Amino acid sequence: MTDLSTEYLGLKLDNPLVPSSSPLTGELDTARKLEDAGAAALVLPSLFEQTIEHEQQELECFVHSQALGHYEAQSYQPVPEDYSSELDNHLERIQQFKSALSIPVIASLNGISANGWIDTGKELQQAGADALELNVYYIAADPDTSAAEVENRYLKLLTDLRQHVTIPVTMKLSSQFSSVANMVFKLQQAGAHGVSLFNRFYQPDIDLETLHIKPHLELSSSMESLVRIRWIALIRGRVDLSIAATGGFHRTEDIIKALLAGADVTHLCSVLLQNGPEYIAVLKQELHDWLEQQEYTSVTQMKGSVSRSCAINPAALEHCNYMHVIRSYGQ
Repeated sequence: MTDLSTEYLGLKLDNPLVPSSSPLTGELDTARKLEDAGAAALVLPSLFEQTIEHEQQELECFVHSQALGHYEAQSYQPVPEDYSSELDNHLERIQQFKSALSIPVIASLNGISANGWIDTGKELQQAGADALELNVYYIAADPDTSAAEVENRYLKLLTDLRQHVTIPVTMKLSSQFSSVANMVFKLQQAGAHGVSLFNRFYQPDIDLETLHIKPHLELSSSMESLVRIRWIALIRGRVDLSIAATGGFHRTEDIIKALLAGADVTHLCSVLLQNGPEYIAVLKQELHDWLEQQEYTSVTQMKGSVSRSCAINPAALEHCNYMHVIRSYGQ
């Protein structure tokens, strides 16, 4: 029988299909549907640093403003006893999911500074999260900020947090590092259990009527998976940590390529938003069928078999591919 199981962040998973942070993973009903369809684990919607800070500032302002009025009037603006912050709701969600689901639940933190992340990370662990994904969504737009400073931001955050939590920690990276492979190696040395390649930076648009900058959301496409597959193939076998492929994995073919390159799991988002949580069952069955047709006995057997360390022509992953494409155009 073909074995689809894999290991990610020290967690034993039934297969490599993991829904990533999205609205689908934030509600228990859809989380149950994802599990029933075959999801091996799930990543909760990100807890945003800015949201927590904004709530704290608003609450402090509210409490402070009461003390500025007359004593007799203070009772008209009491702090609600049943007030629940975004963090409170998130912790409750983790506890709820852990009670209702049998698959691992991975928490996600999104931010750019270490302020509050240690305490928040500890609370997520105490709530029952099986692992923690750090999503450092940072655009280095200041010309005075060096590449080394950007890297140190990630490394310091990881190092500080690893001193206070015991659950596995993975870093979600963008592809915009000068040396992706070196950054992954540094993260391993700093104590990361894994990396997720790559984060998608949503690009703002310009409204030509108002000349205002406006948000623009566009779901991923399969073409985006290629840069993830390439870098996973380049680093597999050169580092000793878990690797997740994320961004652009819509077809079973994309998932297979990521596994052949060396990914331990593939994160799924846009494809599930477009086709529904039940679509995992289709991808899982197609993955199983392909392995059987190719006479693989397990995902472990095929994983990393075309990485740079194992590829017949490793140079094709680097500069030779570029030269071949340029020369072949128009022929």
